[in-house]
Amino acid sequence: MGKTHSLMNMEVFMVETAKKILEPIIKDLGYNLDKIEYVKEDQNNFLRLYIDKIGGITIEDCVIVSKAINPVLDEKDLIAESYILDVCSK
Repeated sequence: MGKTHSLMNMEVFMVETAKKILEPIIKDLGYNLDKIEYVKEDQNNFLRLYIDKIGGITIEDCVIVSKAINPVLDEKDLIAESYILDVCSK
């Protein structure tokens, strides 16, 4: 139980830290950050961001946000293991 609890705390810390770093960047681009989650699906880890804006989100919006935040995530190196960045609409 202790190890699982510790991993959950690390994931919560990682998500909260990512939100603090990424939310201002996303807002500057004209989007709202609705939610961030770090999940494991099959053998892959995903850092998934849900964005929104008035009028809705297109695939191009997701690409814009992804390109803006990817270098920041690489620089900050918040996540030690490999993961897939997934920016999507809510």
